[in-house]
Amino acid sequence: MRTKRTNTVLAVTAAAVLSLGLAACGSVEGGTRDEGAAHTSPSETSSSSSAPSSSSPSSSSSSSSSASASGASASGGSTSGGAAKNAAKNAASSGSKAAASCTYKDVKITAAKADETPTEHVVLTATNTSGRVCRLDGYPLIAFGEIQTAKDVPAVAKSRPAAPVVLEPGAPAYANVRIVLGGAHEDNKVVTSFNVNLFTGSAPAEGSVVVKAPAGGLAVDEAAARTGYWTPELRNGADEF
Repeated sequence: MRTKRTNTVLAVTAAAVLSLGLAACGSVEGGTRDEGAAHTSPSETSSSSSAPSSSSPSSSSSSSSSASASGASASGGSTSGGAAKNAAKNAASSGSKAAASCTYKDVKITAAKADETPTEHVVLTATNTSGRVCRLDGYPLIAFGEIQTAKDVPAVAKSRPAAPVVLEPGAPAYANVRIVLGGAHEDNKVVTSFNVNLFTGSAPAEGSVVVKAPAGGLAVDEAAARTGYWTPELRNGADEF
C-alpha cells in the first residue's frame, strides 16, 4: 500500500513538472511572436531608413530654391543698378542736348581762307568762350555788307548734321562758306569784315558777331555765296559745295 502511494505521488509530480515545462515553452514562444508583432521590424526599418532620404531631397530642394531666389534677387539688384547708371547717363546726355542756345556773347568766330587757288571758300570757326555748355543752332547767318541791307547767305541742306552741336567750354565748331565761284570777276566785292548772326532754335537771335576777314580781305560774289551748317568737324562730301 505504501509503495503504490509513493508511485502515485511521483507520477503526479512528474506530470506537474512536465506541464510546467510545456507552459514555460509556450510562454517564451508567444513572447517572441508578440515582440515580432509589436515591432514589425522589417517594415519599420525600411520606413525609418527611407524617412531621412525622402526628407533630405525636400530640404535640399528648399535650400536650392532659397539660393536661386537669393541669386535672382542679387541679379535683379545688379540689373537695377545697371539700369540706373544708364538712366543717369542718358539724363546727362539729354541735359547737354537741352543746353541753352549759344548767343553772340558766348562764342568767338574767326575766318580762314581755304587751301585752294583761287580762293572760293573760307572756314568759320566758332569757339565757346562762355565757360558753360551751350548749343550752336543751325548755321551762321552771314551778311557781307551792312547788316540791315545785306542779303543773307543761304545754307546748303546736305551739310546739316544729324544731331545738335553742343559745345563744351573751349570747344569749337566749324562751317564751310563758299564766297565766290570761278575766281575774281566784275560782280565781286571786297570785304574786310562781315557780320554773323546766330540762331535760337529756328529763329535768328538778337545781336551779331563782327568777323574780321583774313589778311587782304575777301572777294565775295553774293549771288554765288553759300554757307554750311555748324558741325563739330568738317566732313568730306557733306561740307563740299
